[in-house]
Amino acid sequence: MTSPDALVRVATARGVTTLTLDSPHNRNALSTPLMTQLLAGLAEAVADDAVRVVVLDHTGPVFCSGADLKETAAAYASGTVPAGMLGDVLAAVWECPKPVVAKVAGPARAGGLGLIAAADLAVCAREATFAFTEVRIGVVPAVISATVLPRLHPRAAAELYLTGDTFDGRRAAEIGLVTAAVPADGLDAAVAGYCDSLVRGAPGALAGAKQLLRRPPAADLRAEIADLSTLSTGYFLSEEGREGVLAFREKRPARWVPADGDAGADR
Repeated sequence: MTSPDALVRVATARGVTTLTLDSPHNRNALSTPLMTQLLAGLAEAVADDAVRVVVLDHTGPVFCSGADLKETAAAYASGTVPAGMLGDVLAAVWECPKPVVAKVAGPARAGGLGLIAAADLAVCAREATFAFTEVRIGVVPAVISATVLPRLHPRAAAELYLTGDTFDGRRAAEIGLVTAAVPADGLDAAVAGYCDSLVRGAPGALAGAKQLLRRPPAADLRAEIADLSTLSTGYFLSEEGREGVLAFREKRPARWVPADGDAGADR
């Protein structure tokens, strides 16, 4: 069971672990304790073979307000700030071998946008609002650029980084920050739909597909095709590949697909 003092709640059901930011008193700000617990929850999900998908959720009306500015102000005397830990969190989400889905029902600001961008898929309510507010408090969206800029259209990135203006869920989808923006009452169903699709993928193949999506452009097309052909052959000859082809021919679910009765448990 999750500790009553936890800032990140963990629950697992049918192959999906949900990590819920649960610090509504400060709008789920990225404090050191919250980020520490988020990293621990993510590591636990990665280590558990029964977990196939990770969902980032939140309690309260705000998904994440960014850095904990109260903690930041208190840390000035030491010459360091808690925001330095954010890079570890973003890298852990981005590099997670299992698909990560962000579920955004409310506003996200600054570092919260980096977290959304680090996820493989992100679904928000159309009414949710977003803003890169860093320049308005005299700083820059430095660390989050590692995950945000690969997602955003360049002109939109320039506009929103420099103005700090607020934009809604529809705009977030248009510029690539989120995968989809849906009516608030359809958010749960949309996320569940993605998760149902994701758990049908083979674990090794999903991890491999994530690596393909981050593969840098090749200078030599023929050499790239040769490398990818070898990669493809390896997957077809793998245990997962053989099982997947056999399951398709036998018109049955592959053995990695969680059973409907596998409810899992809260942790």
